[in-house]
Amino acid sequence: MIIKVKTTEAAAPTGSGTASNVSSATLVRAVNSGTTARLVTVEVAGGTDIGTFTMPGGTVEYIEKDPTDKIFAGHAEILLAAVGFK
Repeated sequence: MIIKVKTTEAAAPTGSGTASNVSSATLVRAVNSGTTARLVTVEVAGGTDIGTFTMPGGTVEYIEKDPTDKIFAGHAEILLAAVGFK
């Protein structure tokens, strides 16, 4: 798989009030840099949850979302970066 990196990777915010749209990305690479499973939440801009999922430690997931949707996680071990597929 080839990805196009669009932003610098950063720790996920840990609450709805600080959730990030990750530079208005439509595709976000999420990495759990720790060993503990962590909850990731995707919400609409107004704060209503779209859904959640658990990322096991040491895993990578790709999250497709609308540009205004926001992401936060249960711990800053979740790292987020805007990407695109080539």
